[in-house]
Amino acid sequence: MGKYFGTDGARGKANENLTLDMAIKIGQYLGYYFSTKTNRHAKIIIGKDTRLSSDMFELGIAAGAISTGANVYQVGICPTPCVSYLISKDRFDCGVMISASHNPYYDNGIKLFNNQGKKMDKEIEDAIEAYIDGEINIELAKDKQIGRMVDYTDALAVYKMHLKEVVDYDLEGLNIAVDLANGSATSCAVEVLRDLGANVKVIHSNPNGININTNCGSTHPESLQALMETGQYDVGFAFDGDADRLIAVNEDGDLFDGDYILYVCGKYLKKQGTLNDDTVVTTVMANLGLYKAFEKVGINSVQTQVGDKYVFQEMEAHDYVLGGEQSGHIIFKDYASTGDGLLTALMLLNVMKAENKSLKYLAEDLFIYPQLLKNVRVQDKNKTLEDEGLTKLIENISNELGDDGRILVRASGTEPLIRVMVEAKTDTICEKYVNQVIDYITDHNL
Repeated sequence: MGKYFGTDGARGKANENLTLDMAIKIGQYLGYYFSTKTNRHAKIIIGKDTRLSSDMFELGIAAGAISTGANVYQVGICPTPCVSYLISKDRFDCGVMISASHNPYYDNGIKLFNNQGKKMDKEIEDAIEAYIDGEINIELAKDKQIGRMVDYTDALAVYKMHLKEVVDYDLEGLNIAVDLANGSATSCAVEVLRDLGANVKVIHSNPNGININTNCGSTHPESLQALMETGQYDVGFAFDGDADRLIAVNEDGDLFDGDYILYVCGKYLKKQGTLNDDTVVTTVMANLGLYKAFEKVGINSVQTQVGDKYVFQEMEAHDYVLGGEQSGHIIFKDYASTGDGLLTALMLLNVMKAENKSLKYLAEDLFIYPQLLKNVRVQDKNKTLEDEGLTKLIENISNELGDDGRILVRASGTEPLIRVMVEAKTDTICEKYVNQVIDYITDHNL
């Protein structure tokens, strides 16, 4: 990770550690770099979510990029995967999404994509950081070299059409409940589902700038679960702020996270003969139960570090078609190069229609081990993980768990936290071992 850019762009509290000045400089460097590289006005596309500060950062990046020679195309409010898709389809030089995903409204983020709609190359992010810190200088555009702003809101319709084309069945007769998290999904999710024939009940679809992710969406699906428990709906879908992840809820109100989605879709793709090498890519956070269930149905798995960026890199390197994270970032490589919540919902609906089964029965063979994750704030993440006593404790716990559990201790990609996760047969065992690690870290003032 760099000084400003983490595993998913630059992120922070608006006007504190993520500032307008930073946004302008990010835009300036992108405009300069791609206009110089292409010897013309660079084409840069920008999308945003619904949080209050997104307008400010959008305008800052746009002004910066225009000042160094780029033409900036504004999509407006849209999902992150919409930006990624339009980049490759309409041949943009790069793209920017203004969003802090599942974070509270007062945070924001700047996600960068290259000309293939994939996460931006680290070398360019490093150069942007050097420019922000004044370590390099660039020239502003003059005269006819100055760029312009282009209204590109109509392109959202192109993305919606792309999504509807991946569905093999009409959704006539399906009753679907959706929680739009007062975020980016408000721009397209309901329209796409209704156009395909579904009856849709919508909650949390009135963004006001400060209610994105507030007690709603994929990180707070309780109200969607309560709605599902009324028995009126076949399936529920909860999106996050920028709609690149999805948590589903089955007909009984039970959560259906990324592990369930990978199992159901992986098993279906294998049955269709389209799961390349019979392999699904997960991160190290995937549940032990998922791997055991995969083994039973003849599916291989490959693990990466946390981050859909790394999942996609592994998928691309070996041409795997399905991968994702427990958090709901699911990538279907034949259709997208990043997580897409609405695409994931449509793929699940495809399986439900093809198999004529509900989510509950599609996942009945998957036993998810109890899992406990706790965070502990530390002074130095790397130093903590290198502590010999901690390393020995983790090794001992791993040996005691054996094949019936596992422990994972890792650094947060965005905060000064160590994340401690244990999976085991019971919640009591998970609690015991997680607390042993947390207590060690706090007792030794790491």
